[in-house]
Amino acid sequence: MLDEQLIHDILNKLMTGELSEFYVKNEDFMAFRNVLVKREDFKHFRGIAQRGGDVLYLYLKEPRS
Repeated sequence: MLDEQLIHDILNKLMTGELSEFYVKNEDFMAFRNVLVKREDFKHFRGIAQRGGDVLYLYLKEPRS
């Protein structure tokens, strides 16, 4: 299970490019999303649904609309 501090670290690494993508398991999705939606750069993150309810997250230079 991902905790809030680890999620912040992961999101920051996606933002800086230290990570190119991060795979979130279905059971961690709600905890991950709850932290993500509070960020000012929320619209820069793209979640791509995977089979089984997992989500692959990427950071975009341009915010999505």
